[in-house]
Amino acid sequence: QVQLVESGGGVVQAGGSLRLSCAASGRTFNRYAMGWFRQSPGKERDFVATLDWSRGSILSTKYANSVKDRFTISRDNAKNTVYLQMNSLKPEDTAVYYCGLDQDGLGEYDYWGQGTQVTVSS
Repeated sequence: QVQLVESGGGVVQAGGSLRLSCAASGRTFNRYAMGWFRQSPGKERDFVATLDWSRGSILSTKYANSVKDRFTISRDNAKNTVYLQMNSLKPEDTAVYYCGLDQDGLGEYDYWGQGTQVTVSS
């Protein structure tokens, strides 16, 4: 019942910034988690960041160690959209980024977006 639409990917030089957006449509829940994952060629999909949400408030945010202090996950409640602000980008951040929705916040993601390419050039 939920569809995720991603945007904001592109090409940026190392040290630059980029903001990804993921808009959710369809049924919503009082408690859920939305997260960002990424996958580079030849590698499995890896966790980047998650945001836990309950009754109109952010419960917590989590980040992979590789992006901690550089990336920030946030939500715009008015637009029903989650963002990933990426600063100080590195070439190793290059990947296809996917947003996902964990509808009950238990850790298994039920819905995924199509992915958006992020390329960081050196």
